[in-house]
Amino acid sequence: MGFRKLIEEETRMGPFQMVHVTLLCFPLLLVPSHNLMQIFTAAVPAHRCHISIDGDHKANITHYPNTSGGANFSKDPWHAFVPMDADQKPEQCLRFKAPQWQLLAGNTSSVGYETEICIDGWEYDRSIFTSTIVSEWNLVCDLRSSKEFAQSIYMAGVLVGAFVFGGLADRFGRRSILLWCSLQIAVMGSGAAFAPNFPAYCIFRFFTGMGLSGLLLNDFSLAVEWIPIKFRDIVFTALGYCITLSQLILAGVAYGIRDWHYLQLALSLPYFIVFLYSWWVPESARWLVLNNKPEVALKTLKWVARMNGKQEEGENISLEALKAEIQKGVMAMTSRHSVFDLFRTPSMCKITCCMTLVWFSASFAFFALAMDIQKFGLDIYLAQVIFGGTEVPLRILAIISLTHISRRFTLALYLLLAGLLVLASLAVPNGMPKMEITLVVLGKGFLGATLLCAYLYTVELFPTVLRQTGMGFTNMMMRLGAVVAPVILMTKDYVSFLPTLVFGLLPMLCSILFIFLPETLGQPLADTIEQVEERSKIKISFAKDKKKEELTRTLKTRL
Repeated sequence: MGFRKLIEEETRMGPFQMVHVTLLCFPLLLVPSHNLMQIFTAAVPAHRCHISIDGDHKANITHYPNTSGGANFSKDPWHAFVPMDADQKPEQCLRFKAPQWQLLAGNTSSVGYETEICIDGWEYDRSIFTSTIVSEWNLVCDLRSSKEFAQSIYMAGVLVGAFVFGGLADRFGRRSILLWCSLQIAVMGSGAAFAPNFPAYCIFRFFTGMGLSGLLLNDFSLAVEWIPIKFRDIVFTALGYCITLSQLILAGVAYGIRDWHYLQLALSLPYFIVFLYSWWVPESARWLVLNNKPEVALKTLKWVARMNGKQEEGENISLEALKAEIQKGVMAMTSRHSVFDLFRTPSMCKITCCMTLVWFSASFAFFALAMDIQKFGLDIYLAQVIFGGTEVPLRILAIISLTHISRRFTLALYLLLAGLLVLASLAVPNGMPKMEITLVVLGKGFLGATLLCAYLYTVELFPTVLRQTGMGFTNMMMRLGAVVAPVILMTKDYVSFLPTLVFGLLPMLCSILFIFLPETLGQPLADTIEQVEERSKIKISFAKDKKKEELTRTLKTRL
């Protein structure tokens, strides 16, 4: 007996699998919270120039009555120092060069007076956020693009982490990288909360992003490689709902913690707990055998069998049986694989290129829509709940389709619908904001479900010897999409509809790529590149046979 029969062909979820999946679900509850954290930690509160009022100014103020009740920050006295914008709110980046006391009477427009930039800093409305990185380091006016820069730096860390930790996991094991990444998130995330300045904050966030990427990749792979084929879809559904729940957790925690330092800390410290209990999580037996460690794999399998109440089956597993069962894989691992092997054979190249574009397009549009929720004018906490909660029913539909229809069909359909919904939002008239919000929220929901489904499909497409390298490379392109998205958003200052047009068209075009990929529903995981090639040949052979049958049937009909 080998691990295929003990694990993959098992007809029930044993106690080990239940505990294993539960432990791997917990860290996912906070992963998207870090990805979307800057919605709250980098929120831009209402602000205006800071005004220093000396004794003479106070004397002048007392001569004018308070007539209008003020706006946002101040009573009428501030009108003498700060001009009002078109919405009758204080200008955020300008002040009068000299006080205009006549404006306090309320009968004179503030247009036409000489102004200057805020040379004495800014004052912020702290009624919603007691502190954000924007108010901490004055990232407004000329520095307003700095918050997008900080998010891009974080996503750049996620991108680098996908590339670095993907390859390292195939070399040193999934569990080792999971441990390291958990510790890195805890330390660097906590460090960001105490960053003395903006550059230090960006550095801490960069390394936090690296750790999050590595943890996510290895968390999914460790789950799949210990789960029977029959329950693979269910497990991925559970992992996916943890990610969805994370978005709701973020809204709840952010609502209760309005200071960005404490919010950053609250979402980082739990990873110390993940680091401690991850020592219990066993290494993938499949990886151990393929990396010439069959003795450790045998010990691990026997322990899993005992925990599942199948001690007799565990005792029947022999070292010779393990070596014989995946001898090809052991031979394949005598030479180290690299990222170049993702393109070495036709099938591997096709899989890598197609999934790279799919990941890029889905992530590109998803993060752009998720990070731009303030533009709708809704309460920021309510908006986050709506955006996150919409994914729940869509993921239920996705898992039904994944389980009973097809991986390829589900992913292609969701990408296509997401693109159509985003494009449809462009056609909504200006007087119908609710319709626009509905379309964008649904589009973002379909994209989020697509990303979840893509994790499962990518794990099943790549062989064990290159699974983490493939996941890392394709996820690196996914994070590249998240890095590029803020840049595309900036183009709306020149062409207002251009970002939405791009975010809608790209997913639609990439939905076509699934025609070229194999179906993996109900199929065992491939261990070697050769098995991937054989799977592709079987598909081609089946297609040719089917075509011959159709041709024969047509000829018979004509005759």
